[in-house]
Amino acid sequence: MHGEYKVPGGKLVVVDLDVEGGALRNVRVAGDFFLEPDEAILAIDAALEGAPANTDTAGLTARIDAALPASTVMLGLTSEGVAVAVRRALAHATEWSDYDWQLIHEAPQSPALHMALDEVITAEVAAGRRPPTLRVWEWAAPAVIIGSFQSLRNEVDPAGAERHGITVVRRISGGGAMFVEPGNTITYSLSVPDSLVSGLSFADSYAYLDDWVLGALADMGIKAWYQPLNDIATDAGKIAGAAQKRVAGGQGAVLHHVTMSYDIDADKMLEVLRIGKEKLSDKGTRSAKKRVDPLRRQTGLAREAVIERMIDSFRNRHGLTEGKVTDEEMAKAEELVRTKFGTEEWTARVP
Repeated sequence: MHGEYKVPGGKLVVVDLDVEGGALRNVRVAGDFFLEPDEAILAIDAALEGAPANTDTAGLTARIDAALPASTVMLGLTSEGVAVAVRRALAHATEWSDYDWQLIHEAPQSPALHMALDEVITAEVAAGRRPPTLRVWEWAAPAVIIGSFQSLRNEVDPAGAERHGITVVRRISGGGAMFVEPGNTITYSLSVPDSLVSGLSFADSYAYLDDWVLGALADMGIKAWYQPLNDIATDAGKIAGAAQKRVAGGQGAVLHHVTMSYDIDADKMLEVLRIGKEKLSDKGTRSAKKRVDPLRRQTGLAREAVIERMIDSFRNRHGLTEGKVTDEEMAKAEELVRTKFGTEEWTARVP
C-alpha cells in the first residue's frame, strides 16, 4: 500500500507498507523533508512496524513521538504528518496527480445560480460523470451568502441589504456569512472525489485542499497560512474563508469552496451583516473592519491578474484543462434555482 501527504506549509511524506495479520509490516517512510539525526528515520519505521492496522492518527503519532531520539529535529515534517500518510495508504487514498483536472471559468452568474452549480457539479463528480473540477466564480450581483445552518435574522440586517441592493442566498455548506461584491471578491470551488481526502480528518482536509492556494499566494509574495478550522490568514489579517460539503452517491465527492477578499467596502459590510461581539472575540479582534485584509492591498495586482496567477499555479502543480458547464448541468442548476436556492423556503429555512 502506498500513501502520500503533503504537510501543510511543509514537505511531502510518502509511506509504503503491507498489512499482514491485521498489523503494519514492511513500513518504509520517505519524502523530501529534512530530518536529523539520520537514524531518526529508522526509528520512525520501527515505531510503525507491527502497529495494529486500525490504529488512528493520534495513536500512530504517539508511537512515533515515543520512539524518536531526544535530539531529533524535523523540518517540513511532523509525526502527525507521517501518521496521516499511513492512514491514507490504508484508506487507498488517491492523489492530485491521479486525475485530469478541469477548469470552469465562465461569465458572471447570479448568486442563486452559483449555489446551484456547486451542488450540481459536485454531484456529477460523485457520480463519475465529470472529472475533478476547479470552478472560478464571476459574480453578476452583490450578495450575502449565509451558511447552511445560520439564522437568517441573526446574520443579515434586512434594511441594510435592501438599501444596498444585496441579494441574500443560502449555500449547502456550513460556516459563516460571506459578503461579496462583483470586482471585490475572488471565489472558487473544488469539486473532488471523496478518495482524494481519504484518511484525512474533516479538519485536515481543509488544510490539504487549501495547500495549493497557499503556494499561489506565496508566488505573489504573500506569506499566508491555513488557520484552523477554515481561514487563510496573513500577518495583516484574514484574507479568505473556506467551507465544505460532503456529497453522497457513486464514489462520493467533496465540495470545498473559498471566498477571498480582493477588496472590501467595510462600512457597507457592517450595514448588511450582523457581526456579533462573540464572533469578533473569537478572532482576537475588536473591530470587524480589521478581520479582513484585502488582496488588492497586499499584492498590488489587478483582480484579474490575481485570478490568472492562481489558475496558472494550480495548472503548474496538478495540470488543468479548459472546460465548461454542460447544457445538462446548467439545466439541472436552473431547476434547482427555481425549486430550492431561489426560494424563500430555503433561504429562511433557519429563520
